[in-house]
Amino acid sequence: MTTLPTAGALQALQHEVQRLLGRCLLRLQQYEHLIKAIVVHHEIAGPAHALESIRAARVADTASKTLGALVGNLVGSYVVTDDVGAPAEVTANAPENVISFGMRMHLSLSAEDYSRTQDDLKELVSLRNNLVHHFIDHHDLWSLDGCRGAQDALVAAYSRIDQHFEQLRGWAEHMDQARRLTAEFVQSDAFHDLVVNGIAPDGVVDWPAAGIVRALREATGELAVDGWAPVALAGRWIAERHPDQLPAKYGCSSWRQVVHESRLFELRYREVDGQRAAWYRAKQDSAHSR
Repeated sequence: MTTLPTAGALQALQHEVQRLLGRCLLRLQQYEHLIKAIVVHHEIAGPAHALESIRAARVADTASKTLGALVGNLVGSYVVTDDVGAPAEVTANAPENVISFGMRMHLSLSAEDYSRTQDDLKELVSLRNNLVHHFIDHHDLWSLDGCRGAQDALVAAYSRIDQHFEQLRGWAEHMDQARRLTAEFVQSDAFHDLVVNGIAPDGVVDWPAAGIVRALREATGELAVDGWAPVALAGRWIAERHPDQLPAKYGCSSWRQVVHESRLFELRYREVDGQRAAWYRAKQDSAHSR
């Protein structure tokens, strides 16, 4: 008389164990899906024309990785310590004479938090592997007490997995916000000035990268006599062809000041028709380096 109720009770407990185990595995799949997105998108670098194919290759490479491998990619690349310092140039290996782009985002933690995060992520990988590969080795699912113990273990496991998922979701949200801010900056006038004109947001000019320096070099190629070009004539030539490249943009009041401030040109004065005029030419080491 007691066999059927016991069998029914056992079956009910087994079904609940299956439900709880499935809930854990679904949450783990959500975690793996999100960590793959972070691993793929937190950095990218390469020639501009190849960025999409590079991104697709990263997606394909990440798709088949285990959680342990993904955690290994995440730690030390996206999750780093405060004392790591500035990352190496992401476009350091880019080919010459090709427009390249590089971006890298990371989450910087104190040494203590970094170590704790490493340990926590290792624990998550171990928890996942035990659930997937060894759960029935650790729990007797053919007894009422074994099923009850399995349920308690699964409830605790889900709580731990969910904590990790919420932490990862917070990281992903911060990364997404950083990407949006980066996209806004790339489309801004400040970014254009930085990349095209060599003018930083704080107004400091990187003269070797300045658009007005490129224009002055171009002018010497057209106007130079024995290697020297008149500053005033070059200024008028540039104003006609590159009207956005004017001294005022670079905090200068005259073309002579641009030539002087850049320190990339030689400046000398000549008497022309009874008037003293400024002439310039690129410094030899400067000319060879550009």
